[in-house]
Amino acid sequence: MTTTHVSSLRITAVKVLDQDEAIDFYCGKLGFEVRDDADLGFMRWLTIGLPGQEHPQLLLELPGGPTQDAETAAQLRDLLTKGALGGVFLTSDDVHATYAALRDAGVEITQEPVEQPYGTDFGLRDPFGNHIRISQLNGATDQEIERAYAEQADAGS
Repeated sequence: MTTTHVSSLRITAVKVLDQDEAIDFYCGKLGFEVRDDADLGFMRWLTIGLPGQEHPQLLLELPGGPTQDAETAAQLRDLLTKGALGGVFLTSDDVHATYAALRDAGVEITQEPVEQPYGTDFGLRDPFGNHIRISQLNGATDQEIERAYAEQADAGS
């Protein structure tokens, strides 16, 4: 195994099409807080985090400069709206109450709460197409989860 000096995950990027709309959604509906909001000239550095947690943070990033040319940015915008750029996984202490609050707030729910071997979760999309799952974990071990999925596969065949 290679030894590294990496000690933590600080920030991960989530592509969005409108940073102000992203603040409304992630902060107004999901409860994140703005951590940094700086105009760097070549981009707006906009990070958010959950209350009481310094890290990790999400960088709400527009497709384009400084890391992508115009053609690549257009491709990313297309993939984003199709929901093809990954997602965010969050946890909740009361997934059913979280689901009800987000549903009532008009958030696009893609899957109602469902029991899984690891707990209960549901799916939603942000206004740009990013997939989000919110789970209430049940404390199952990896082995218990693997066994439950194997049993489900056996029962389905």
